[in-house]
Amino acid sequence: MDSAEDIFDSSLNLEKIHYQEGYEEGFNHGITTGKDEGKEVGLKTGFETGEELGFYKGCVDVWNSAIQVDPTKLSARIQKNIKQMQELIQKYPVMDPENESVQEIMEALRLKFRAICAGLDLEQVERGGEAKMLNKMLACGKVYISESRNRAALESIGRAAQLFPEAAIVNKFIDVTYNRVGYTVVSRLTPKPSQDSCPLKDTVFAIVKSALETIDVELHSGTHPRLGVVDHICFHPLPHTSLDQAAQIAKWLAADIGSKLEVPTFLYGAANEKGRLLDSIRRELGYFKPNLGSILWSGGSKSGSLPLKPEAGPAQASPTKGVILIGATHWVANYNAPVFSTDIAAVRRIASKVSERGGGLPSVQSMGLAHSDGVTEVACYLLEPSQVGGDRVQFEVERLAKEEGLRIGEGYFTDLTPYQIIERYMRLSSH
Repeated sequence: MDSAEDIFDSSLNLEKIHYQEGYEEGFNHGITTGKDEGKEVGLKTGFETGEELGFYKGCVDVWNSAIQVDPTKLSARIQKNIKQMQELIQKYPVMDPENESVQEIMEALRLKFRAICAGLDLEQVERGGEAKMLNKMLACGKVYISESRNRAALESIGRAAQLFPEAAIVNKFIDVTYNRVGYTVVSRLTPKPSQDSCPLKDTVFAIVKSALETIDVELHSGTHPRLGVVDHICFHPLPHTSLDQAAQIAKWLAADIGSKLEVPTFLYGAANEKGRLLDSIRRELGYFKPNLGSILWSGGSKSGSLPLKPEAGPAQASPTKGVILIGATHWVANYNAPVFSTDIAAVRRIASKVSERGGGLPSVQSMGLAHSDGVTEVACYLLEPSQVGGDRVQFEVERLAKEEGLRIGEGYFTDLTPYQIIERYMRLSSH
C-alpha cells in the first residue's frame, strides 16, 4: 500500500514538475516574444507619431512664412490657431512617450489642424499630400425656401429629400424672423452624370416640387427679401468636381423646373451663358425693395409680367409661386452681424459701406435687414470667403457701427464650411 502511494505521489510530483517547467518555458518565451513584438509595435507607433508631428510642424512653418510675407493674408482667428498649434507641438513630450498628456496634446493638435483647414477653405490634407477623406466626386446644392413657420410644409420637404439615398441634407438653417430656411444638400457624382441620372439634381428637384405644392408665397411675410417660394438655389463643386460640372447640374435643374413645374427660372454665374451675377439679376427683378413699409416683404408679385426673359419656364410669374434663381459658383458664404439697434437707416448705411459696391471690402455684398426685437442685421454674402472672411467683415462692421454710435454682437455663418459639409456627409452616408 505504501509503495502504491509513493508511485502515485511521484506521478503527481512529476506532473507538477512538468507543469512548472512548461509554465517557466512559456513565460520566458512570452517575455522574449513580447519584447520583440512590443519593440516592433513601439517603433511603428513611434514612427507614425513622429511622422504626424513632423507633418504638423511643416504646415505651421509654411503658414508662419506666409504670415511673415503678408500679415493680412490670414485672419486673426486663423493666426491665433496657428500660434496655438505651434505651442502644442513645442509642448509635446517627444522624449517621454509614457507621459499622460501625449494623447491629449495629439487630439488637440488634430482639432486645431482641422479648424485651420476649415478656416482656409481647404480640403483636409494627409501626410504624403494625398486627400485624406475622399477620392470621389462631390457637389452640393444650397436651397433657400421662403418659409420657416409652416411645420407641415417643412416636414413634407424633408420627406421628399429622403427619396434619393445617394444624397443627404447635411445642414438646415432656419430663421423664423426672416421666415426663411436654407438646406444644404450633398451627393456623390458619377464621372459622367446625365440629366436622367443625377441624384443631386433629382433631390433638389424633389425639394422644390414639395415646396411649391405646400407653400403659397401670397401668404408669406418676412423681413428677408425673396422672389418666390423657392427664392434661390446655388450649386458648388466640392473635391474632384469642376465648376463646369456644377453648372451643368444647375442647367438640368432649371430645364426640369421650367418644363415640369412651370415656374420662370433664371440662371446665373457659371450656369449663365453671359456669366450674369446673382445680384444683378435680383436688382432687375426688384429683389431688394420691400413691398410693405420699409422692412417687410409680404405676399406675391402684384404683376405677373417679368422685366427679364427667364432661361426656362413661362414668361409670366404665378403670384403663388413667384420665380426661381439657380446658379453655380465656387464656394460662397453667408455671414450675418447683429446690430443692437432698430435704426434701419443707420444699419443700411453700414451695410452699404461694408460692401464692395459701396467702396468697402472686395468680394462682399451686404444689406441691412430688420431681424428681431431691438436687433437689425448686416447680412453679408462673401463671394471669396478664403480671401475676405467673417473676421474681416466683423471688424469692419464694428468699426462702422462705432462711427454711428451703435453696438454690435458676434456675427455668425448660416452654413458649415466645405470641410464640415464633407465630413458630415461622409458620416451620414456611412450609416
